[in-house]
Amino acid sequence: MTKIDKSQIEHIAKLSNLDLSEEEKSTFPDDLSRILNYVDQLSEINTDDVLPMANMTGQENIAREDKIVNSGVSMSDIKSNVPAEIDGAIAVPGVFE
Repeated sequence: MTKIDKSQIEHIAKLSNLDLSEEEKSTFPDDLSRILNYVDQLSEINTDDVLPMANMTGQENIAREDKIVNSGVSMSDIKSNVPAEIDGAIAVPGVFE
């Protein structure tokens, strides 16, 4: 049975940059110990004949071919609706400071 103590909770909180109250520091050891014991039950399962897998559905990444398609809108029509243009490109406000 895995038993977590208060000092380990304080260490985890420090690593996680969490500011825990004294009440949380006293209740979390029991809670976390119960969680770890529950997860530890998985080690009791026999997985010798189970093959590792990364995808349960068997589907593969299906991507369409990248084709350039004419939308029917001319570049001059597009540029007539933009507020600014720099060297033939549409200028937009920056998103970073």
